Order: sequence, then C-alpha cells, then structure tokens
Amino acid sequence: MELYPALLARLARALDGAGISYMIIGGQAVLLHGEPRLTRDIDLTLGCDTDQLDRILSITAKADLLPAVTNVESFVRQTNVLPLTDRSSDIRVDMIFSFSPYEAEAIHHSLAVPLGGTNVHFTTAEDLIIHKLVAGRPRDLEDVRGVLLRNPEIDENYLHKWLPSFHDIVNRDLVADYLRLKPGRTG
Repeated sequence: MELYPALLARLARALDGAGISYMIIGGQAVLLHGEPRLTRDIDLTLGCDTDQLDRILSITAKADLLPAVTNVESFVRQTNVLPLTDRSSDIRVDMIFSFSPYEAEAIHHSLAVPLGGTNVHFTTAEDLIIHKLVAGRPRDLEDVRGVLLRNPEIDENYLHKWLPSFHDIVNRDLVADYLRLKPGRTG
C-alpha cells in the first residue's frame, strides 16, 4: 500500500480505537472530492478540544507519530493545531482541535471511506468547500472550483446555513465567494 493510504488507515485505527471522532480535511480530502493535485501532508480535525491534548499525544505516540514542535503545549494552546511527523515516512500530520458547533456537525456527517482494511472518515464535499472558502488562498479557491466541478449535486442549503457564520472571522462574504466560484458563473 502507498505511504499516504497506509498512514491514513493507521491514523483511523488509532483514533477510532480510542473513541476520538475526526475527519480528514485539506489536500487529502481534495483528492477524494476534487481535482487531483500534489499534497505532502495530512490534515485532520479532531472531535475534541485542547483539554484532550495529553490523551491525543498518548494515542499518536502509540501510532508512531512524533510532535514536530519543541514546546507542544504552548504551540497547541496558541494555534489549536498539533503538528506531528510520522516516524517511518516523515509525512507531516496536522491535527486540529475543534470546539465549535459547526465542526461537531461536520465531523458527525463525515464520510466513511474504506481504505487499508478500515474506514477512514473524510469531510464531505460541502464541508471541504466551507474549509477552503474560509482559508481563502488562491490554491484553496482553485480546490473549491475542482470540488464543484466533480460534485454538481452540492447541498447548497447546507452551505447557505454555515457560510454566513464565518463572516466575522474572515471579514468576507463567503456566500458571495461561493457563488462566484460556481461553474457557469463568470467574474
């Protein structure tokens, strides 16, 4: 099995075995829902807050993942991200702690994708679009276009429910951004 699928399966087994909900986001989710592109890491959102850091560190150590920063607790407290490196492959894994109702709902309806003899939970196309629009970098907006092209049956009601809730965080109208990126639209 290739490095990334094997690592995704190992992460899924470790988190599922510990009862930690999660969903794969970022470039690995783009490979599932959008246009193929190069990605060199794995990003996932955990279904727990930073108060579970010690537990997550124990789980990841057993899965052969090492912290990629020196002062782990301080870094996680500042960023809500636990950066890790897989010992055997050197692949970077960023675990993002979650605490919002949106993240809880997104994780709850993530997709179980069979991979490496287990199910790996990936974000839905809709939630990937939301994540990418919030990030808003040119690469992210290209990813949204690719996801929309491959998934014409997007649940727009879901997008319209959640996108406005990020306005104060990103200071942009994400619904307008989404509508500009829809296939068949110009400008």
